[in-house]
Amino acid sequence: MSDLAFFSGTMDSGKSTLALQIVHNRSARGLQSVIFTRDDRAGEGKLSSRLGLVTEAVEATPTLDLYAFVVNRISRGGRVDYVIVDEAQFLLPEQIDQLARIVDDLDLDVFAFGITTDFRTKLFPGSQRLIELADRVETLQVEALCWCGARATHNARTVGGEMVVEGEQVVVGDVDRSAAEVGYEVLCRRHHCKRMTSASARAAALSPDVLPVTAT
Repeated sequence: MSDLAFFSGTMDSGKSTLALQIVHNRSARGLQSVIFTRDDRAGEGKLSSRLGLVTEAVEATPTLDLYAFVVNRISRGGRVDYVIVDEAQFLLPEQIDQLARIVDDLDLDVFAFGITTDFRTKLFPGSQRLIELADRVETLQVEALCWCGARATHNARTVGGEMVVEGEQVVVGDVDRSAAEVGYEVLCRRHHCKRMTSASARAAALSPDVLPVTAT
């Protein structure tokens, strides 16, 4: 029985790496896939991981009908055994409906990977629809860590090392950008609520206003 599976996690938790591992394992058994992605860090039409692995993919633009794409490939004699979708949070809700139709009408497994909430802790529309429709939702077991060492549960957007809470929901960046660029950092809930990134924590530790407490 085919199903729609949603693998979720914060940035830097290995989602794309797992997607590539599934492709590798199934390709070794002769199975062929259609891989969709959207706004990957490596550029258009790429599925990449921070470990340096990359493969070709179909860019899921807002106008692309994912169900029609798969049907067209099969109709032209192409083989499709399963579907991979990375950066699924960026898809439109109607595109998630199309993924569910691929499972139900074509009897193909669909593996979707993405983060659930944005830098404001609000659900991405694509992720929300996946939670509503998926046969199973799995949280990745590879835990990303906050700078304090606690489990990271939130994605923070940073500009110049400072956390920001306003702006467009989708701005492509990564966790390894320079401090001057728009970047992202994973934080625990406590430090996300305090808006304390690793850079601001270092600045506070070095501030002359923070005086050591000594015994008298």
